[in-house]
Amino acid sequence: MSFNFPDFSSEYISSLISTLEGLSIPSLEEIWSIIENARNNKNTIHLIGNGGSAGTPSHTAGDWSKELRLKTISHTDNASSLTAWANDTDFNNIFVGQLSTFIQSGDVVIGYSGSGNSENVINGILYSKQNGCPTIAITGNYNDMGGGRLAKIADVALIVPSTSMERIEDTQLIVNHIIKEAIKSNNGL
Repeated sequence: MSFNFPDFSSEYISSLISTLEGLSIPSLEEIWSIIENARNNKNTIHLIGNGGSAGTPSHTAGDWSKELRLKTISHTDNASSLTAWANDTDFNNIFVGQLSTFIQSGDVVIGYSGSGNSENVINGILYSKQNGCPTIAITGNYNDMGGGRLAKIADVALIVPSTSMERIEDTQLIVNHIIKEAIKSNNGL
């Protein structure tokens, strides 16, 4: 049996559309509201993520800082800081270390993890909550884990309704664009 690329592509696209149609609009609206409030109050958005979900914070920080003039920091982008915290303490502390330097009460921390069980992201969210920051989880249903521990501890959790890591990661980036475009539309940007 030979591989049929057109059929494979069509199935992937159908799966992604189904995933997007299953997103919780009330959760998306909560996230939008938190980000809009932070923007209005001149708070900073801190973005953390692990593995493939470490790329979305970088992309999101670029989009939101440029197009929304929103203060954002992607804590996945500083390789020297990441490796120093991992080497000098523990890999599970890479975001706590950075957040301890940068966050202020009222800032927002968004954690991205496909499984919702990345200890470094969980620790960063817990630290942020302890320091007066609203927290958001954008995670998935990878291996039928229902967003993992991250979804249970964040103030707001958007669980991508898919067990596919690829669909989860695709959707995390789309959520960035949904929130960005909603803020632009609401503010006439």
